[in-house]
Amino acid sequence: MDVRRATQRYQGGDPAAGITTRHAFSFGPHYDPDNLRFGALIACNEEHLAPGAGFDEHPHRDTEIVTWVVEGELTHRDSTGHETVIRPGDVQHLSAAAGVRHVERNDATAPLTFVQMWLTPGQPGGTPAYEVVRALPDSTPYAVPRAGALLHARRIAAGDRTPLPPAPYLYVHVVRGEVLLDGAQLGPGDAARITDAGEGLRAAAVTDAEVLVWEMEGEQAGV
Repeated sequence: MDVRRATQRYQGGDPAAGITTRHAFSFGPHYDPDNLRFGALIACNEEHLAPGAGFDEHPHRDTEIVTWVVEGELTHRDSTGHETVIRPGDVQHLSAAAGVRHVERNDATAPLTFVQMWLTPGQPGGTPAYEVVRALPDSTPYAVPRAGALLHARRIAAGDRTPLPPAPYLYVHVVRGEVLLDGAQLGPGDAARITDAGEGLRAAAVTDAEVLVWEMEGEQAGV
């Protein structure tokens, strides 16, 4: 198990424009050849947008983009005609495939925080796709089949434990609260990268906590 602390994230964004970003992996000008990916996961960005701030239209391709809103409201518009507002507990999935353009903004009056995760598909190309699942239940993993991955959202009450799935690659990101994982205490923004996770691994909540868990088959080829 490799624990990465919130303080180790690369600082990005554009604070003058109301955007603060913390990158878990190499991203843009923050290049670290030893921190390019984990399994199919190539980005796990914590985004903080002030009211009125956002990312103007920009392109993506051959990337599975999954977004989890922590607080506030995220407005999404894309070149395939989708326009939605994503709220806490919702999962948004944009499969960029052969190419898509989108806009992400905080059009509300309160601050917005979300976690955006990028995964590489097993095969490039294809038709872009978009999906939103409202209020994803703890008991229902969200599948990203093109990347061979499942996302689990777990809300754990203080003193309780939740089992983690066995998988070749397991990525655990703490959204809020404090959890114990295999003897290590993790707080908000901390993450654990676990290879060859077996049966019996559990996350124990020190306080009320929310964690995102990626269960992955392995590294995808990407492009």
